[in-house]
Amino acid sequence: MSFARPDGRAANALRPITISVGVSKFAEGSAEIAFGDTKVLCLATLQESVPKFLEGKGTGWLTAEYAMLPRSTPERSQRESIAGRPGGRTFEIQRLVGRALRAAVDMKALGPRSVIVDCEVLQADGGTRTAAITGGFIALAHALRKVTPSPIVRSVAAVSAGYVKGELLLDLAYAEDSIADADVNVVATSEGELIEVQGTAEGRPFTRADFDLVLSLSLDGIAQLIAAQRSALK
Repeated sequence: MSFARPDGRAANALRPITISVGVSKFAEGSAEIAFGDTKVLCLATLQESVPKFLEGKGTGWLTAEYAMLPRSTPERSQRESIAGRPGGRTFEIQRLVGRALRAAVDMKALGPRSVIVDCEVLQADGGTRTAAITGGFIALAHALRKVTPSPIVRSVAAVSAGYVKGELLLDLAYAEDSIADADVNVVATSEGELIEVQGTAEGRPFTRADFDLVLSLSLDGIAQLIAAQRSALK
């Protein structure tokens, strides 16, 4: 392998994954997840009501919010509430997290309830959106653990993969992501079904064959993440 990963991992290895469930005294569901040095706190709120557009329809709703703490990065960033509104990146990521987690839930079985999943990045070292989705599912499942029958119909997780100096790598840390030739975020279910794929070629275009390798590696990583989710929720 010509590119030595800064943390010494194999090309097809995830960063060390740590998960703590039930970390909040007040939230109905909660989890703190770490992908290496990326750490995200996920809090799920269960409400016995739905937005106006769903009233009387007998179906539930799920939405998500995402934010980075000002000192989650090497230099302090301005708190978005001080700026007056979330930035475009924040809107993009929280909509992605919401779409991903809605795929895990049968909204009819959820009934006239809403779940709000808040994802707070405590420390950012690449892959904050994939960690937020993976941890957000754990918080969601934790919040709905007493709802019967369970409206959770499948597990959902996410990971990144991409080419760095010509090498295909799984779960890019910031030092790798920042110099990647191509970077792809993959969201998928426990059955290996795709929910969303976001890919960008920065250094060079990548071929269909390259993409198929990225997808295969990502799905292998997601299978490992889903196993870690299940273990944490036992």
